[in-house]
Amino acid sequence: MTDTTTTADTRAVSDVPLVRALNVSKAFYGNEVLKGIDLDVREGEVVCLLGPSGSGKTTFLRCINQLETIDGGRIWIDGDLMGYDDRNGQLHRLHDKRIAAQRRDIGMVFQRFNLFPHMTALQNVMEGPVQVKGQGKGESRAAALELLERVGLQEHCAHFPAQLSGGQQQRVAIARALAMKPKLMLFDEPTSALDPELVGEVLAVMRELAQDGMTMIVVTHEMSFARQVADRVVFMDAGVVVESGPPAEVINRPQHERTRAFLSRLHAEEEHRREAIEDPLHGNDH
Repeated sequence: MTDTTTTADTRAVSDVPLVRALNVSKAFYGNEVLKGIDLDVREGEVVCLLGPSGSGKTTFLRCINQLETIDGGRIWIDGDLMGYDDRNGQLHRLHDKRIAAQRRDIGMVFQRFNLFPHMTALQNVMEGPVQVKGQGKGESRAAALELLERVGLQEHCAHFPAQLSGGQQQRVAIARALAMKPKLMLFDEPTSALDPELVGEVLAVMRELAQDGMTMIVVTHEMSFARQVADRVVFMDAGVVVESGPPAEVINRPQHERTRAFLSRLHAEEEHRREAIEDPLHGNDH
């Protein structure tokens, strides 16, 4: 008998928001990319952000992690106002050192793996705890080996990024983010740069993280992952949240035409990718 229970069905989620975004806005050169985003993410919750390119998903992640400054609104992580000090209702930008300290609690995995090419997988995972947290090398090495084992790469610990496949590099990147023991993990389309046959190994690690109770915000086009793992799916378009709800509602019964049109295109792309995996010659036939 096949077990159809999803990760979201079996995971405990707190009622307390770990992430609170209120009326967040951001513009680049006069172009409004985020137009008043409101979003709460509870501790232990997995939220998948869907939407077309240019909808503001990546910018929103970067604002959460303070890689971009917001133009309006506020973002709190675990009750801590990100990037600013509130003095009687007036926001004052924090110094870079304090922002860097806030960022330590947030792990981020990018589309491109951003590994240090001159370092082995083990050294990449050790670097943050040693350089940022001042952890001893012996302690950091032991923890890094455990993390590489967790993502299935302990036997590749001495390999440099150029010696690893894309999927392996992304799993090292996940281990590197986890080495800082974050409260929150942000994933910006972590499988989009991978060959189709390597996507599954990265998603498997992310599923395990979700099962272990990691709070995650994931920008993704992987519908099967969103259906099985997400507690909530948020569809963004043109800098606003169009609709939000459980995967079964947003993906299977979208209420807005913009959502329906996007999902229709996405289903067609997924079918094409499946065909490419099953029949590589057909998939490469232009």
